Order: sequence, then C-alpha cells, then structure tokens
Amino acid sequence: MTILSKGANVPVAASAVRAVLDWAAGSGVPDVDASALLLNGGGRVRSDDDFVFYNQPRHASGAVNHLGKRPGSDSLDVHLGALGPDIERVALCASADGGTFGQVPGLCLRLLDAASGAELARFDIAAGTETALVGGELYRRDGGWKFRAVGQGYASGLAGLATDFGISVDEEPPAPGAGPPPVTTPAPAPSYPPASAPSFPTAPASSYPPSPAPSLPPAPPSPEPAGGGPRPRLTKGEEKLPVDMRKRLSLRKQQVLVSLSKHGVPELRARVVLVLDASGSMGGLYRRGTVVGVAERMVAVAAQLDDDGEMQAWTFATNPARLPDLAVGDLPEWLGLHVRVGQSFGFGRRKPPKGLLPGQIDMRTVGIQNEEQKVIAEVRAFVRAHPVPDPTLVLFFSDGGVHRNREIEQELRAAAEEPVFWQFVGLGSSQYGVLERFDTMPGRRVDNVGFFAVDDIERISDQELYDRVLSEFPSWLWAARQAGILR
Repeated sequence: MTILSKGANVPVAASAVRAVLDWAAGSGVPDVDASALLLNGGGRVRSDDDFVFYNQPRHASGAVNHLGKRPGSDSLDVHLGALGPDIERVALCASADGGTFGQVPGLCLRLLDAASGAELARFDIAAGTETALVGGELYRRDGGWKFRAVGQGYASGLAGLATDFGISVDEEPPAPGAGPPPVTTPAPAPSYPPASAPSFPTAPASSYPPSPAPSLPPAPPSPEPAGGGPRPRLTKGEEKLPVDMRKRLSLRKQQVLVSLSKHGVPELRARVVLVLDASGSMGGLYRRGTVVGVAERMVAVAAQLDDDGEMQAWTFATNPARLPDLAVGDLPEWLGLHVRVGQSFGFGRRKPPKGLLPGQIDMRTVGIQNEEQKVIAEVRAFVRAHPVPDPTLVLFFSDGGVHRNREIEQELRAAAEEPVFWQFVGLGSSQYGVLERFDTMPGRRVDNVGFFAVDDIERISDQELYDRVLSEFPSWLWAARQAGILR
C-alpha cells in the first residue's frame, strides 16, 4: 500500500478498483457524499449520464457504480476495463452537506483492488473552508491507468467546482432550509446526441481540469467576469512582447484569475519568486525546452499577483545562484539568456563557456548536485532583507533527487514563522523526500509548504497547472493571518 501526498501518483495494475471515502462521523460533523465523473479527453462529461452519485448510482456502461454508504464511509466501484476508449479519466469527488470539509475529521480516500480487497493507495485529505472537492482521479497514461491524489477543494462550493468542466448551476437562491441548488448538465457538444438536463438535488458536481494534447496549444479564453468583476491586470512591458507571446500571456492571466476566484481571493497580491533546479538530472528537461515553458507559464502568475509584475529568480544545484529579475517585457531575452538550454551541466566540459553575457551564470559554479537547503536559505535571507507589505509565494521546480532531508526540513520548519509560502512542483522524476511529507508533518503553527508532482508538465493544461500551483496558497494566507504571521 502506498501513502500518497497531494499531487503524487501511482500506477494501477488492477482491472477493477474500489474508491472508499472515509471520515470520522460524529455529532456536528457534516455529512459527506462521494460521487464520480467520467470525463473525455476534453475534460468534460459527454452527458448527464456520466455523473454517478447516490441518486444516479449506476453508469449505463456498468463501469462505475455508487455502492451506498454507511456512517463515516462512502464507496464507488470503477471497472477500468469497462470504460469506453473515449473516457480518459474518472474524477473521484465529494461534497459536504451541513458544513465545510474543515469540520470533517479523518477525511481520506483509499483505493482498493476490487477483487482482492488489498489497499493500493491512501490519500489523507487536508481541507478548510471547502464544501466540494476532487479527492483523486484515475487517468489513462501510456496504455495503462494511474491514480493521482488531487485534493482540489473549492471554497466557492458546488458552483465553483462545476464551472471547471461546463456543468451549469441554477443561480436562483434556494428556499429557506433547502439544500444546495440543483445541478444541471448543459447540452453536450454536437458530436453527441442531445440529452435533457435533469436536476440532481443536493448532489455534488465536480471535475478536475483537463490535460491537453502534448503540443500544448494556447487554451481558449475563459469567459470574462460578469458584472464588472475582477479582470486580468495590465502589466508594464506587455506591449513589447511578440504577438503570440502576448496572446498567451493574456489568456494565462485570465486563467490565473479564474483559479484565484475559485478560492474567493481574486484581488490577491503577492510577491512571486521562481526557483529552477539545475542539477545534472535536469539536463534533458532543459534541452527539450520544458524549463523554458515552465518559466514562461509562471510569468502569468507574477503578472497577475505582483504589484510590479516582476519575479525574483534563482537557479541551483550544488550551489544557488540569483538570476536577474524577470520583468514581463524582457521575457523573450530573459528566457534565452538565463534558462540555460545549451550550457553543459558539468559533464565533460572543463573550459569556461564562451560568450557569457552580463548577468549570465557560469553553470560550472552552480555544479550538478542537489542542495535544495542552500537555495531555500538564500531565498529566506532575501525575503528578510527586502520586506514588502504583501506575502511571498515561492514557486520551486525540481525533478527530485532530494537527499538533504534533515537540512531541508530544518530550513522549512524555521520558515513557517515567515510571510512566505513554498509551493514545490515535481517534474516527473522521483525521490522528493521530505517535500512529500510536509502536508502531514506536525510541529508548525501553519502549513507553509505545498507539493505536487506531474508526469509530464508539458501535457498539463494551463488551467490545471494554475489550479494546482495556487490550490494551497489561499488557505495558508488565512492560517498565517490567524497566527499573526501576516498582518
């Protein structure tokens, strides 16, 4: 049995699995209901029949069945072999009736082999003000199936979760004493037969954002906020960008705003810091342009959150190195100069690289080993030396190989008293060590560390990436304010 942290995944060898949602039921604890959504390659249900819950407990294909619940437990069976080829993922969802998930103790999602009953994976879910969430997902990968611990919650509840994949929620206010508003599924795309949209009273409707094709084309624009609501910020220097890059940035800022709005913080401001692993194992990700893509996508986060739209940036391996600040208008030149696609990572090259320009880092001084604790300490020192009114969000990208667990833990435990949230993103390798354990590690006044890993970040849509990157930051803000760490 594998215990998963948020964002981690595990292969599923069983042909049929049982997803069991457990919690500690008791007086004052909200009731919890499990549900499942069968999603196609576009991350959408094909019709209302693809929503399985207590009022619609069996999918027409027989592939997914809601088994009913007992106190403190609700279960779904998923026969992976019976899912049609157009179903790419099954989102395992939950809703809380009569309160928030922060009031539900012991919440966890277990995945069992349906035939033997053996427990394959367990994910302990931490939540706060959310009333709906995606606990995990089963998804196709390389001809097989994998299970990912998601833990994506929505303080905006049913409506915020439903919007992700096109389910519309009745806006009419409920009568006193009524449950959540009814959920209806909109008419499906023309390639599917039209279907009516029945109401599902008090049932959750959920989706996790889709992964696009590997080529990662620009995502379509999200709807503009209605009624004069928050809009993407215009950032100094955008007008200097090439047209295609400017269009991507505009769409991505909108998607960052959508992710923030789901958590009720659309006007959030923060200083954003980017940290890029440059250890030897990262060489392939640099050569393929993966790291360039990551840096460009994170610019949208800074452009929407940071008052001046700039990011401070570091690279690290054996030693850390501060890179020049990344301003939006300098993006094309900055990526070429400072995300080191062509420079050796220390294997074979002994002569100084030719043609280093001002501000560029000689990667021989950075080295090839994994010493995360050194760059964490340097970023902490920078934040202390340059205080700002806003909190700091550190976006830390690494492919694993973590081995300085004790030293990293010491740095991040000490950093729990500072106005900084550390969001670590694993780029598909392994051995993330202590970073995977911080969500459940006691002894800190606030949980100041988030972590998730992805198999191939280039196949993750912008909206999914921003949802994950920003999923824990808002709850940390609330906890840090309550603890007096933030004003």
